Amino acid sequence: MAKRERVMRMSVEQPLWRALSAYRVLTMCYAIGLFVSAYDEFVRPEVAIAFFSVLFVWTLVTLPKVANEASCTKRFLAADLTVALTGILLTPVAHSHDRIVAGGPTLPSIWTAGSVLAFAVKGGWRWAAFASTLVGIANVVQRGTLSQDTLHNVLLVWVASIAIGYVVEVARASERTLARALEIEAATRERERLARDIHDSVLQVLAMVQRRGSALGGEAAELGRMAGEQEVALRTLVSGGLPASRVSEDAAQGALVRAVDEPDDEAGEDDPSDLRALLTPYATAKITFSEPGAPVLLAPSAAKELAAAVGAALDNVHRHAGENARAWILVEDEPDAVIVTVRDDGPGIPEGRLAQAEGEGRMGVALSIRGRLRDIGGTAEVISIPGQGTEVELRAPKKAT
Repeated sequence: MAKRERVMRMSVEQPLWRALSAYRVLTMCYAIGLFVSAYDEFVRPEVAIAFFSVLFVWTLVTLPKVANEASCTKRFLAADLTVALTGILLTPVAHSHDRIVAGGPTLPSIWTAGSVLAFAVKGGWRWAAFASTLVGIANVVQRGTLSQDTLHNVLLVWVASIAIGYVVEVARASERTLARALEIEAATRERERLARDIHDSVLQVLAMVQRRGSALGGEAAELGRMAGEQEVALRTLVSGGLPASRVSEDAAQGALVRAVDEPDDEAGEDDPSDLRALLTPYATAKITFSEPGAPVLLAPSAAKELAAAVGAALDNVHRHAGENARAWILVEDEPDAVIVTVRDDGPGIPEGRLAQAEGEGRMGVALSIRGRLRDIGGTAEVISIPGQGTEVELRAPKKAT
């Protein structure tokens, strides 16, 4: 069965690029509207018409350039800022001196802020400070003096652009941190999945070979000793972790996290599964299986994991309670969850033994039982009293969490 790869794309700044594209178009229309409404006040309207013709074409043609970080190159930013500065410096040529002194808007008006914001989103607060400083100098030059209104407008653009640039830098750092956290989570889940499978198969076979070899003696004892060494080495390898995902930086769209999921079951198996059919094979002369009279339906993946956890619990009964120990499986179908209880009449588990086993790399309960239930949003509780047997209660929700 093929493995399924989940691709999660994270880009906290992509909405900023979309907003910037819309801002440039709207402010371009606003600047042209201001010109049309005050046409009679221009001393050289042909200069303004020429500039707005260039501005109109430039804004529409360069929309793909402000669609994402990769498209917004340094060359484009330099050209875009040049258009803004040219418009500011042409204002005294097209406008009357009285209108400029009275605080009239520059030819590009607030469209200029879009050019500065592109620097902020692309390169952070330092780039924003550079671009807004040049715009401020151009505004002072075209007015010929540093008036209170000019200083107010320059500081407003300067502070706002730097603040946005800083927020973008923080967002990118948070994005990388989140991507790394998802990478670690995916790696941990894959390690636990492989550890469960290895515990349920290879490790148990090696442990059996070790026990039987020691009992038979001779050459079989040497084979058992080697099997024991390989079991310890394999447990150490499994406990060390296995990489299962990778994080890459896609400048155009944000961070990508690719996580390898468990193999899919056969296509079309989306209908609920009857848990009873998966648990019935466990019933033997020494294992009593009690079930409701109606189907116990769970999602296929949840039913599979729950049945595997029951199998792991029964393996522990055979291994630790002895060949003559009896076990009972009880299935309870509640409105919001399915509860499966596995109980035995063995000697029980000494206090602290589970924590000690986990520290030694023996993950039967931690991974094969609790890990499986955790993956499907359920819980596993182990209750054991020395001399009175062990009870494992597995609760699986009917709805995925």
